[in-house]
Amino acid sequence: MLFATEGSGLLPVVGWVLLGSFVFYRIAVYIQLSIARSRAAKEHGCKPPPAYPDFDPIFGLGLVLAAVKSGKKDTFLEDIWKRYQKYGNTFSSNLTGLPIITTCEPENVKTVLAVKFADFQLPPRRKAGFRDLFGNGVFTTDGSEWEHSRAMLRPNFTRTQIADLNMFEKHVNELIELIPKDGSTIDLQDLFFGMTLDSATEFLFGESANTLSGQHSSAPKGDIFGQSFDYCTGYIGKRFRVGLPTIFGNKQYTQGVKDVHTFADHYVRKGIKRYNSREKGRDGIDSPSESGRYVFLDELVKETQDPLALRSELMNILLAGRDTTASLLSVLWNTLSKRQDVWAKIQAEVETLEGRAPSFEEIKNMKYLRYTMNEVLRLYPVVPGNSRSAIRDTVIPRGGGPDGLSPVFVPKGTSVVYSVYSMHRRTDIYGPDALEFKPERWETLRPGWGYLPFNGGPRICLGQQFALTEASYATIRLMQTFKTIESRDPHPWTELLTVTCSSKYGAKVSLR
Repeated sequence: MLFATEGSGLLPVVGWVLLGSFVFYRIAVYIQLSIARSRAAKEHGCKPPPAYPDFDPIFGLGLVLAAVKSGKKDTFLEDIWKRYQKYGNTFSSNLTGLPIITTCEPENVKTVLAVKFADFQLPPRRKAGFRDLFGNGVFTTDGSEWEHSRAMLRPNFTRTQIADLNMFEKHVNELIELIPKDGSTIDLQDLFFGMTLDSATEFLFGESANTLSGQHSSAPKGDIFGQSFDYCTGYIGKRFRVGLPTIFGNKQYTQGVKDVHTFADHYVRKGIKRYNSREKGRDGIDSPSESGRYVFLDELVKETQDPLALRSELMNILLAGRDTTASLLSVLWNTLSKRQDVWAKIQAEVETLEGRAPSFEEIKNMKYLRYTMNEVLRLYPVVPGNSRSAIRDTVIPRGGGPDGLSPVFVPKGTSVVYSVYSMHRRTDIYGPDALEFKPERWETLRPGWGYLPFNGGPRICLGQQFALTEASYATIRLMQTFKTIESRDPHPWTELLTVTCSSKYGAKVSLR
């Protein structure tokens, strides 16, 4: 009995010894790591960037509160730009405990996205936050998974595929039919989102959602998908911008995810059915890919028949196929309605076609239309910012020291957040009139990494030519149908942020 009592008395002592040893070990490791990092930073000539003066430097609650306030006022992007003007083009901060280096330096963006691509990955919080809705696909994975998804997508965006404009013609005509001819006010933004969903589902999945046409489709209604998709991406984007995960989502978000997945699952089932029919040699099943056109879904099903994996890939590419082009078109037409000088110059190019549909080459040769789209994407980028997380200690070339010209040491686990919106407004890149909408600047402008509407490096957007071609074709055909335009929107451009950016007030216009 005495032995048991004495033994029991030793247990707390042993526990405290073990705890003390562990704490001592962690302190020793931290000191050793700090010394090694200090030495590495000195070897590369690194200096610390300015720090955002948060009243809570540990958890960054000041920045969180500022982000919430900006979101409520729809000035999130503008407020970020003002911070750069105040604290410099690169500064450090903290967001809910995560160390961040924020930058709008082209050389830093180039380093993160290209030069030191292997040193960075998607931020773990972003991947976790997107997983409920998007699963694992080209926008939510790294490494070999991402490489495989990208390889599957690449054949969809060859010149041969994109240059086939017949599909665009069909969906643009359906859009034109829904526009009043008597000058009544119409919000083109709603129509553009419907058109791009219809074209993306046909182009990528072999069957259009027929959102605009009203024709019978076996797919769930595209408008329900659109509403649910917009809500869910808005919910994800809002929480991601303040450093919060999407777990414990509200009831509307949970239902929205179900609606979106129901829409995607329809195409998954159709794709699997086509594949199984071909494998068994049965007749009577239409296959879009048999026409000679590469259909992403049909090729994907050859790789896997896992419905969840297929849905994830479809959800990822729908984000790019629908939202980016529709947002570009919405801002473009909102701007055209308020800039009659720009409208007239594009009309002059369009009139050279004498009313016929343009070819792919003729679209490419319409320089002023291209300059105008470049300017829209400069001032109102569809993806206004992004981030990458360091997977090892590394260095970016700008932002350190009082002059901001020294390299900056980036410890493993630090996120580098870059603002395309702010970078596109830098007067040292675009001139003193950087805030002015001026397509003519693109006659001589070559900004390099200072212009990044479609990302850059190995993860550059595969669909950028598809998006520009669809937006150009739709604009040309609309301008051939309607000769005059008036704005019915008194507001200046105002951001509407989800995981992409569009116009809060749409594109309300009158066309005749």
